[in-house]
Amino acid sequence: MPNPVRVVVARFSRTRFFRRVGPTIMPPLERVMTAITGGRVQLSGLLVPSLVLHTIGARSGIERDTTLMYCPEPDGRILVTGSNFARGNHPAWTGNLLKNPGAAVSIHGRRQDVHAMLVADDEREAVWAYIEKQWPGYRGYERASGRVLRIFRLTPS
Repeated sequence: MPNPVRVVVARFSRTRFFRRVGPTIMPPLERVMTAITGGRVQLSGLLVPSLVLHTIGARSGIERDTTLMYCPEPDGRILVTGSNFARGNHPAWTGNLLKNPGAAVSIHGRRQDVHAMLVADDEREAVWAYIEKQWPGYRGYERASGRVLRIFRLTPS
């Protein structure tokens, strides 16, 4: 049974309003929260499991940080989905991971190296089922975006 708070948050996060304003307001708010807490707390992390993904830019070679919701797996691995607020294009961090799968995550201010692997087509349905047990309706982002969302499994190095 999903957490009732997650059900409400999931429903709100799929609204047209949130998909329209979220990409504009969330990144600056996350940066402020990171500055205030020294990276120990992500604003989105107050309601959902959140991490900061540290990737190497596919073109620039510069480290890029992105705050993301994640879905922990029982074995310590982490699932992240490139929903991009249901926009039609893949978020840049997914391209970074495709080119440079060596990355890091920070959870509650603790940084850990990870290796990213794109979830294979033959595993996608099972992974979506697992994600939706935690986040009911999350796959709606895929339908709304009109593209196949990239899902990555992050394995601690």
